[in-house]
Amino acid sequence: MQPSRSRKPKLLDQVRHELRVRHYSLRTEEAYVQWIRRFILFHNKRHPREMAETDINAFLSYLAVERNVAASTQNQALNALLFLYKKVLQVELGFIGDLVRAKRPRKLPVVLTRSEVRAILSHLSGTTWLMASLLYGTGMRLMECLRLRVKDIDFSYHQILVRDGKGKKDRVTMLPQNLKKPLQEHIDRAQQLHEEDLTEGYGQVYLPFALSRKYPRADRELAWQFIFPSAKRSVDPRSGIVRRHHVQPLTLQRAIKQAVRSAAIHKPASCHTLRHSFATHLLESGYDIRTVQELLGHKDVKTTMIYTHVLNRGAGGVQSPMDWLEPR
Repeated sequence: MQPSRSRKPKLLDQVRHELRVRHYSLRTEEAYVQWIRRFILFHNKRHPREMAETDINAFLSYLAVERNVAASTQNQALNALLFLYKKVLQVELGFIGDLVRAKRPRKLPVVLTRSEVRAILSHLSGTTWLMASLLYGTGMRLMECLRLRVKDIDFSYHQILVRDGKGKKDRVTMLPQNLKKPLQEHIDRAQQLHEEDLTEGYGQVYLPFALSRKYPRADRELAWQFIFPSAKRSVDPRSGIVRRHHVQPLTLQRAIKQAVRSAAIHKPASCHTLRHSFATHLLESGYDIRTVQELLGHKDVKTTMIYTHVLNRGAGGVQSPMDWLEPR
C-alpha cells in the first residue's frame, strides 16, 4: 500500500492558523473567518487566488450600497480580506480602487446624569452591580472589565491595571474607594470557587500567548484567575481543555438593559454609556482632558474631546434670547 499524502489544510483552517500564530483574539478570528466566507460565497465560491482587487472592491461596495452596513463594519471586512491575501495567500494587492465607502456618521455619545447612574445601579445587585459600578467608576470597556484577573487589582495603591486593552495597550486606572470592600469580598468568593475546581481536578485558566509554556503551573494559581468567573466550566474551543472562563458579556448587557427600563430612563443606555458618563463627569468636575484621555486609553485627545459636548460650552453655555424677555 502506498502511503497516503497529507492533504493541505483548507483555506479557512489556514486563516485560523495564521490568526492564532499572531495572537489574534477568538472574537477577531470568528469575525475574520466569517467575512472571508461571505466574500467567497458572494463570488459564487470562487477561490480567492482566482480573484483580484476588482473583486474585493465589488464585495465591499456591495456591503455599503446593498447591505447598508456601518463604516466600521465595512472596515472590518476590508481588514479581514487584507489579512487573507497578505498573510495567508502571500499575495501583494495593488490599488483596490475607489470604494463606495459606508458613511461614518458623527454621533454624540449618550451620557447619563449622576442621578440616572445612581438609579440604574440601584436596580442591580450582586455581581452585575459590581461590574456595572466598575465600568462607571473606572471608565473601563466591557471586555476590559470581564477580562480582569486577580493580579490586576492593587488594593494598596488603589489602582487597576487594564491589560491588553484596545490597540493591545496596557494602562492604569483608579480603584474607587467605595468598591474596595465589595471587590475584595467578591475575589474571596472567586477564590473559594477556584479551590473547589482544583479539588475536582480542574482549576486551569486560559493564559495569553506562550505564558502557559513559560510558567507551566501559573494557570492554576489564584493570581491568574478571572475576577468574574463563569458559573459553569466549559471546553476551550481552541485547545479542547475544560476551563472556567470569565462570564459572558451578554450577562451584564442584559442586566443593564433591564435596569434602564426599571429605572424609567428613556435613553438608549448600555454598558458603554457608563464609560461615556465616567469621562463626562470627570470633565464636569474640573479634571483636565489629558488626564481623562490617559484613564480612557485614547490614542488621540481628539477622541476624548467629544465628551465636552455636555459641558457648559456651545449650546449648553449660551443663553437663549427668549430668556431675555419678561415672563408672561
